[in-house]
Amino acid sequence: MADCAINVSYEDKVDDQGNVTLSAAQQVSEVAVETARTARLFGIDPKIAMLSFSTNGSAQGPGPEMMREAAAIVKQTHPELACDGEMQFDAAFVPEVGQLKFPGSPVAGYANTFIFPEIQSGNIGYKIAQRLGGFMAIGPILQGLNAPINDLSRGCNAEEVYLMSIITAAQGISGQ
Repeated sequence: MADCAINVSYEDKVDDQGNVTLSAAQQVSEVAVETARTARLFGIDPKIAMLSFSTNGSAQGPGPEMMREAAAIVKQTHPELACDGEMQFDAAFVPEVGQLKFPGSPVAGYANTFIFPEIQSGNIGYKIAQRLGGFMAIGPILQGLNAPINDLSRGCNAEEVYLMSIITAAQGISGQ
C-alpha cells in the first residue's frame, strides 16, 4: 500500500510563470512504479490498482481523473507493469466485482499493490487492514531515494524494528 505516510497530497508543481513542471498524476505514477519495484524486491509480481472512490469512470472529479491519468502514465512509461485505475478497493480486490465494474482489466479483482490518492485514505486503509484484518504493518518504507532510508511508527515493537532492519538491508543489496 502506498502512499500512507509521506506525501500529504498530490498537487501540480508549477514554475514562476505558472507552467506545470510535474503534474500530480506524474507524481502518483512515480509512487506506483517505485512501489512495484519494492513489491518485486519481496518476490511479489505487482498488479497495481490506482485507488479512488470511482471505478472506470463511474464518477468524475479531480481525484478520479488524477488516478486515471496516473495509470495511463504508468502504462505508457512502464508497459511491463500491470496497472489499472481508477478503481474502488472492492473492484481492485474482489474478482467478481472487479470484472463487473472494470471488464477486461488484467488488474481488477487481482490487485496486490494498492496506490492511494492521498495520505489520509492511505493511512486509514492500512490501519484498517492492520487492526481489523490482522495484517502486520511495517514502515513506512521510503522509496526513490539514493540510499535505503526507512522509518518506524511510534507504536512499533521490537519485531517490527527487526523486520524493518531486514527490509532496509534488502533494499541496500538490491540497490533500491
